[in-house]
Order: sequence, then structure tokens, then C-alpha cells
Amino acid sequence: MVLGLSLSAPIGPVNAAQLDKGLRGGFMHSWAVGLGAVSADIIYMLLVYFGMIHLLDAPFIKAFLWLFGFFVLVYTGVESIKYSGELSAAEMRKSEAPLSRSFVSGFLMSLFNPLSILFWLGIYGSILAKAASEYPVQHLLIYSGAIVLGILLWDVTMAAASSIFRKFLTPRVLRAISVLSGLSLVGFGFYFGVQAVRLLFFH
Repeated sequence: MVLGLSLSAPIGPVNAAQLDKGLRGGFMHSWAVGLGAVSADIIYMLLVYFGMIHLLDAPFIKAFLWLFGFFVLVYTGVESIKYSGELSAAEMRKSEAPLSRSFVSGFLMSLFNPLSILFWLGIYGSILAKAASEYPVQHLLIYSGAIVLGILLWDVTMAAASSIFRKFLTPRVLRAISVLSGLSLVGFGFYFGVQAVRLLFFH
């Protein structure tokens, strides 16, 4: 569980998106982003479990993931900044956007984040190898479930915090936070873009 929490806690694209969605749409929208990200994490856990994660280690696949991550993050960040001026009291009370959109946003962010792959390949892969050699399959399932539980716990905390903030902060402060979270997403996006260029042209 602590490992799951430590994976989720560092400020990254998913946390920035959760904060933004929570301020705009409340708890459920923020949590939907987190659930989408967890779904992508579970896919990677299964890939590690079935020994297929090494396919994603190919330079071409890595470059594709970095590039796609760049587009997803920059688009989401620009959208956040673009609509921050429309963050009115009425919008904060009710969000018209479907929850599925928030879920897909979190899912794509996590799925096309090569840093997630590095975590699952490095940390989870080593835990898996150790557990598989020393313990029965039930222990493996308990370890994996505890990691997911830790991630979900952090997602609920982030969703609750962002939805509580929106009730007490003024629209002006909320707009500033929305712009900052948008800028951080764009920043992460450009970091992904630089990594893709390095991999494609300087590897």
C-alpha cells in the first residue's frame, strides 16, 4: 500500500489533471481521472505479470509513447488554461462534462506515460520476481492488490481535497490554480516531447 501511495504522491500529470477536474467538476470528476489512471496501471501490471512488458522497451515503441504522451498532456493543459477564464460560480456548482471524458483523460495520461512503464518494469517487476520465487500465487495477488489499493487511496484523497478547495476558494484563486495546473501539464508534455526527440534522433 505504501508503494502504491509513493507511486501516486509525486506531483505528476495525473495529479495536476485531478486537481483541475476537481476544481471544475467536483469529487466525481477528479476521482474518474484517478480511476482511469489506475485502469492503465492495472494493464501494465498484467503485462509485467505475463512477461510482455519487455515488448514496450523497444526504442520505437518508447518514442511513440513519449510522443503520444506529449500530445495528450499538451492538449489537456492548453484546454485547462483556455477554459480557466470561464471557471464561474455556476460552473463550479455543476459540471456538464460527462464522467467518461474525465476517465478517458486519466487513462490516456497514465497509459502513454513511459515513466509508468519504468516503474512497473523496475519496481513491480522486481517485487513480482521475488514474490514468485518465494511465495505462492495468493501472496502475489495480495501484493498487487495492496499496491492498487494504495493508488486508489491517494486518488480519493486528491479528489476530496480538490472538491473541498473549490467550496472555499474564490473563483479568481480557482482560475489561477487551473492555469497553474494547465501550465504544469504543458510542462510535463514538453518534457515527454524532448524525451521522444532524444530517443528518435540522438539515441
